[in-house]
Amino acid sequence: MSAAVLTPVLGRLGDLYGKRRLVVISLVLFAAGAVLAALGASLGLVIAGRVLQGAGGGVLPLSFGIVRDEFPAARRPGAIGLLSAILGVGGGIGLLMGGLLVDHASYHWIFWAGAAMAVIAALAAHLLLPESPVRVPEKVDLVGAGLLAAGVTAPLIAISQGRTWGWTSGRTLGLIAFGVAVLAVFASVERRRTQPLVDIPLFVRPPVLVTNLATLLVGFGMFGALVLIPQLAQTPASSGYGFGVDATRAGLLMLPGCLIMLVTGPVSGALAQRFHAKLPLALGGLASAAGLVMLAVQHGSQAAVLGWTTVLFTGIGLSFAAIPNLVVDAVPATKTGEATGLNALVRSVGSSLGTQVVAGILAGSITAARPLPTDHAYTIAFLAGAAGSLVAALAASLVPRVQARDTADTARVAARTAA
Repeated sequence: MSAAVLTPVLGRLGDLYGKRRLVVISLVLFAAGAVLAALGASLGLVIAGRVLQGAGGGVLPLSFGIVRDEFPAARRPGAIGLLSAILGVGGGIGLLMGGLLVDHASYHWIFWAGAAMAVIAALAAHLLLPESPVRVPEKVDLVGAGLLAAGVTAPLIAISQGRTWGWTSGRTLGLIAFGVAVLAVFASVERRRTQPLVDIPLFVRPPVLVTNLATLLVGFGMFGALVLIPQLAQTPASSGYGFGVDATRAGLLMLPGCLIMLVTGPVSGALAQRFHAKLPLALGGLASAAGLVMLAVQHGSQAAVLGWTTVLFTGIGLSFAAIPNLVVDAVPATKTGEATGLNALVRSVGSSLGTQVVAGILAGSITAARPLPTDHAYTIAFLAGAAGSLVAALAASLVPRVQARDTADTARVAARTAA
């Protein structure tokens, strides 16, 4: 929830005060949160550390903004694709490293490792990254930030607790209604401000709106699978379908899929440059849906899970590299951090929905006589993710083309790059 709120805010602050500066601040906050969580002797302190770590979510939209500022238009799609690919590789290494630390050390070392890497990254960003040539001389919209935080947090709490409280309980429906009402007020307030946190008219334009819809659905399918596959792998073999492996082996089952993104990310960028970014987004949705459908019908062996997970992540790699290219092409340079940050927020909402839907499907199959989810529940959950990915592919095909932007800025950046 912290990342969902802070990511668009930090993206906008990058547009105002410099993207390199905000990258460094985001990484420092992430490192501080990791240290607090590592030292925390109570759940409250660990959660407080995790709240600070949510600032790390701002790094990705800020990085896309730096690419927009520093690269000529012809090289942007490939660079953004490579960034997205490295994100997948980092996720795969993180899954494996997390499993090793859980199995052979303690969870504290997960936080210490994250703190060390964030400090190194912050120093590298400070010393090596150029500062943003594109800035917006505006003030921070604190009222908008507060409304956005309240409007996003309330529904996310309701979604995360829906299975415990009941999806039709007063608390769940009340928080969702409260959040929707606050977001409506937020949109109304932002439309009247001369210096808003979020440019509402820009984000209801079809190229941005449809791309964000596809992002929501891609997040739904991907993060649902990230819950299902490790849980399936670690379920005892006595269940009749699980593999009974430890956390390390569960991470290894997904590692090849994450590594394949190192290939599919740049391929997505090349397709975006040659045709249009909606093509790799649509292909990614179709590949993800195919992988999830096959996982639904063939998850009886580790080899099958590894193979179909790789197909799934091939689609995710194509999609995740295409989405920021679509957003960057659809907005002015001065709105890059804001737009990609809001897109990351939409993906967070999709991931929360996907996680809770598949968890609810699994929980619904548990009985007092059978404390583990049924094999059929896994099949239905994988198919639910496939449906989301398939609709994402359909939405991608409807993304309209936009006119080329920032011609003068592109020429300036090209001259600067050549120099």
